Amino acid sequence: MPATHEVTNQVPPLAGHDVAADPALLDGLARAGADWATGELHEVGTLAGSERVQEWGRLVNENEPVLRTHDRYGHRIDEVEFHPHWHELMDVAVSHGLHAAPWRDPRPGAHAARAAKFYVWSQAEAGHGCPISMTYAAVPALRYNPELAATYEPLLAAKEYDFGLREPGTKRGLIAGMSMTEKQGGSDVRANTTTATPAGDGSYTLVGHKWFTSAPMSDLFLTLAQAPGGLSCFLLPRVLPDGSRNRILLQRLKDKLGNRSNASSEIEYDNAVGWLIGEEGRGVRTIIEMVNNTRLDCVLGSASGMRLGTVRAVHHARHRRAFGKTLAEQPLMTNVLADLLVESDAATTVAMRLAAATDRPDDAQEQAFRRLGLAVTKYWVCKRAPSHAAEALECLGGNGYVEESGMPRLYREAPLMSIWEGSGNVAALDALRAMARQPESVAAYFTEVELAAGGDARLDDAVARLKKELADLSDVEYRARRLVESMALALQGSLLVRHGDPAVADAFCASRFGGDWGVAFGTLPAGADTSAIIARAEAVPAERG
Repeated sequence: MPATHEVTNQVPPLAGHDVAADPALLDGLARAGADWATGELHEVGTLAGSERVQEWGRLVNENEPVLRTHDRYGHRIDEVEFHPHWHELMDVAVSHGLHAAPWRDPRPGAHAARAAKFYVWSQAEAGHGCPISMTYAAVPALRYNPELAATYEPLLAAKEYDFGLREPGTKRGLIAGMSMTEKQGGSDVRANTTTATPAGDGSYTLVGHKWFTSAPMSDLFLTLAQAPGGLSCFLLPRVLPDGSRNRILLQRLKDKLGNRSNASSEIEYDNAVGWLIGEEGRGVRTIIEMVNNTRLDCVLGSASGMRLGTVRAVHHARHRRAFGKTLAEQPLMTNVLADLLVESDAATTVAMRLAAATDRPDDAQEQAFRRLGLAVTKYWVCKRAPSHAAEALECLGGNGYVEESGMPRLYREAPLMSIWEGSGNVAALDALRAMARQPESVAAYFTEVELAAGGDARLDDAVARLKKELADLSDVEYRARRLVESMALALQGSLLVRHGDPAVADAFCASRFGGDWGVAFGTLPAGADTSAIIARAEAVPAERG
């Protein structure tokens, strides 16, 4: 072979490892009382880290869904075709209960176990997590109509992925979606114009245009429409009980920045049939049950992406040489890698704490904490993901900018979680709303944060500053982002001081609270134990998992 064709100093593929070999994740799972799921978690992690499944992820993103509005004869069919590997990804997710296991088997720690598996499997391919998440979140909202819940919940919770448009009662398992956004309203769902007219037989007839509906090939949808009594929540199946197609017409698929394996669409309700969930006029209150759970998955999705980016960056740096050393031996690169890991561990730790709170629906203190803790965390963790992905990509240099590295897909995916279920401003204002309407959530938040009191003086000072800022509510909406950011950081810091790796907790408090930190990643102060921190991102071979 000519010398110019020799390949040297290239990084071996990152495959054959156990994605679940993640110290922050495993520790969080144990604290939630869900370490009974560790074996299955490693099974999912080994599969997610395999070369075969990584190829599934590549192919479903390079071969995007295709909308077929009509068949060859001109009949309206409104079907979406997916690459075969999409269905394999969905089948693994459903068979391992990522879509609804806690509703089927509500043992202690069930939501935390499901969250951990969702976090791990999302690193194989993020796009299919959307219908999985919506199915998980649909069940508590559906329970506002006990009759509908009795019919559909067992199929939503079944560990059978059964793709195809058929009458729901004839299928082995169901997938659910959500359709709220309209072109004139966006996040302001009360501006929706879709109408729902009582049909006289207990059903309603819906007419309107939804601007953004993900996973349009789902079996069931929860949607908002204006009924005589005001904005209300409805359940619409794609196929009606008599076997006919519901008049839910797919207008087009969205050409998105990322999340390209997952179909997102505009749909039209052309006298579609739906059934009321909850009371007329209380649609937002009803569907917020679904939104609160998908917001948790936004946090998990962002944390998952951060972990994936960090592991890839560390793997590259361990094997790539420059200027006589591996990149991982270069002091400045160690600062960058350690900072990425600190951010990743903080995101994972708080995500698992919130998942643990989900497992305690009858604990008023836990639910008050979750209400505010989830709002501030959704804002901050999802906001950090895009800059984290950009820095992780840069660790690979020009190689990271090439599609074959997988980093561009991660980078394009990263902004989605900050937009889905309320963009940054919506999340920040939701935190203010929680504090105003549920003051007990503020007390619960500080009860949680102050469990670390005395553990780190820098954290204590940050909490004191936060209380002072909360005491002054002038221009609070204008200051909402800064306030919510401070709350999110204090919560992460408290959890890391109590439960995190000591080197990670020290670096977090020194940089995020101590004032010795720059704007970009890779500006940790001197004295951070970067070697110990980076070691937490080693890709552990599956056979050792």
